[in-house]
Parts: sequence; structure tokens; C-alpha cells
Amino acid sequence: MTNQAHLPASWPSVSVVIPTLNEAKNLPHVFARLPGGVHEVIVVDGHSVDDTCAVARRLRPDTRIVMQNRSGKGNALACGFAVSTGQIVVMLDADGSADPGEIPGFVQALLNGADFAKGSRFAPGGGSSDLTRLRTMGNRVLMAVVNRAYGTAYTDLCYGFNVFWRRHLPVLRLDSTTPPRDGAQRLWGDGFEIETLIAIRVTVARLAVVEVPSFEHSRIHGASNLTAVSDGLRVLRTIFAERRARNAAVRPPHGFPDTGMVEEFASFQAPGSREAK
Repeated sequence: MTNQAHLPASWPSVSVVIPTLNEAKNLPHVFARLPGGVHEVIVVDGHSVDDTCAVARRLRPDTRIVMQNRSGKGNALACGFAVSTGQIVVMLDADGSADPGEIPGFVQALLNGADFAKGSRFAPGGGSSDLTRLRTMGNRVLMAVVNRAYGTAYTDLCYGFNVFWRRHLPVLRLDSTTPPRDGAQRLWGDGFEIETLIAIRVTVARLAVVEVPSFEHSRIHGASNLTAVSDGLRVLRTIFAERRARNAAVRPPHGFPDTGMVEEFASFQAPGSREAK
């Protein structure tokens, strides 16, 4: 079904960044739901072995195709952000789980004063037909850890549908240029921990974050590359590594919620270390 939504011409320009890895069967659905008036669509491909790039060009000839320089969703997003030219950037999954028809609501949140519009499946009006009991429990535990450690009140953490003003890209501090080296295909933030990494960094930068209710659908075709347990542990590691890095850079002000929980994670690699694929 084609989406009839259209972004008003008076609105800021919008770049939609879509990481892909063998998503040829899903792109027709995703592209059909994109609102009219989008400034550009950037497909960042992880060297798919199907015809993902050809399908993207056939569906939308003006699609910008970028090949990511390392591996992982986080790296793909970083590469897409780096070449985006719109005033607003949309993070959108290619599997059909996030509805592109919701983009106007996210953009409106920015126009209303937010710096970062964070999708939430658990805010009133949101939902999911894809979350398993294990993933739901894991998301809630990780979210509680972030809320306690950073004084936030997020209702969702590991959801990839987010929209923000491009001028805030420096806050994210994502590496889109370093090539893989020494056998490592990923750097810190290159994997599925990217949503948590971004959420923490916009919080530390004191950007105005607004949660936008969003409904997550089940993946249409193919299997997810996400592994609940291993990726969940990677997210947990991200939370404490970012917390430790912040504590090293600035002494927490009096009253800041400091649980001392990072001590048992002292063996974790700090941000910037290389990650094996």
C-alpha cells in the first residue's frame, strides 16, 4: 500500500538513511510508505549478495547508494549520516518493521522544539507485533539501567526509529572514515548498540529529547541479524563504557545518580577500541 502522506514544502529538508543487508524483498514495502516531499533517500549497503542496490535504484532512481566501509548497523548509519544533506535526518530500518508513514510525526516533534525525536514502542500510542518476551524483558532491564545511571526517563531504549536535526551530528561522535584494520571489521558503536550509544550521547549533551509513539511491525521477509543475548550484552557493555568515559572526562556534579556499578565492568574495552567482527 502506498503512503499518501506528504511533507509540506515549507518544512525543513529531510534525509532518510536506510542501512541495508540483503533487503531486496523488503525495500518495495519500505519505499512505498515513504512520505512525499522527502529531500533524499540514502541506502547504505553492507555489501549485500542479493540485488538490494538494484531494487533501490529501480524503486527510486534518485536514491543515493553508499557502501559502508566496515560492517554493522552502526557503521552503516554513520556512513549515511556523513553524506546526508538534509536539515533533518531520519534513521529507518529496511526490514519493514518501522513505518515510514510515521515520519511526519517525528519531524513535527522537532518543529515543536525537540532536538532529537526518539521512537518508543512503549509510550502511549506505540506498540509492537515483533517483540518476543525475552527481547521485551531485556529492553526493560537495559532501559532501567540507563535511566538510573543517566537520570533519564526513557520508556524504550533499543529501537532504531529516530529523527534529529543534522546540526547535532557532532554530538554523536560517530566514526565514518576509519577503515578496518588488524583484522577487525568493527569499531565501537558499529553494531546494534548504536541506538543505545546515540541515546546516551544526546542525553549527556543535554539535547532536548522527546519520545514519539511508534508501532513496530514484524519483519516482512528474511531473518533478523540481531541476536538477543549477545547483542543485549553488547548494549549493557556500551552503557557502562560510556558512563566510565564520561566519569573520566568530568567529575559528576553533586547529586548526580552515581551507583558505582561500573566497577565490575572494569575489564570492558573503552570506547574507541577495535571490535572483532
